[in-house]
Amino acid sequence: MTNLYENLANAIILRAVDDYRLVEDESDLAEIERFFRSGWFGVLTKLEPELLITKLRKEKKHYEV
Repeated sequence: MTNLYENLANAIILRAVDDYRLVEDESDLAEIERFFRSGWFGVLTKLEPELLITKLRKEKKHYEV
């Protein structure tokens, strides 16, 4: 049963990452970053939120050029 919950948690996180990659509006990006820094995110994963945000920002910057 745990695997089902892990799959759901991973799907939620991956959706937020995909949204971050697609969104251009700064307020929407800030909202997704708040989710990454939230307690709820910490319940879903052991990922380090600041590392994830840094990677996503670099990725966005790379594709803007």
